[in-house]
Amino acid sequence: MSGKVVHFEVPFGDGDRAREFYKQAFGWAVTEMPQMGYTIVSTGPAAESGMPAEPGYIGGGMFERGTDTPQGPVITVDVPSINAALAKIELLGGQTIQAKQPVGEMGFAAYFKDTEGNIMGLWELAGG
Repeated sequence: MSGKVVHFEVPFGDGDRAREFYKQAFGWAVTEMPQMGYTIVSTGPAAESGMPAEPGYIGGGMFERGTDTPQGPVITVDVPSINAALAKIELLGGQTIQAKQPVGEMGFAAYFKDTEGNIMGLWELAGG
């Protein structure tokens, strides 16, 4: 596993309020993706691909908090295989919350609960 933190997510109750808060507080650029029910967050300069244009920061996203979504912020870790990572996580006492799901053509995501009750994310790059 690479184990690098590659993404974060912030849930919200009011999307307009949350987007405006983070734009004003930190200068983050936010891009709504209504078809996905998601907001892309750029915390620094981005390349044309939308990926960070310089080392040292990660981007993230925001989503509406619901009964079946994480209730607090999520840190997402890059892994070569989500299925292998989830198997190891469960062996160590963690729990799969959401199995591997495609994210467009970019890659795959999943959520797990660690042994302390925290919800964390996993990311597997498509074709990676």
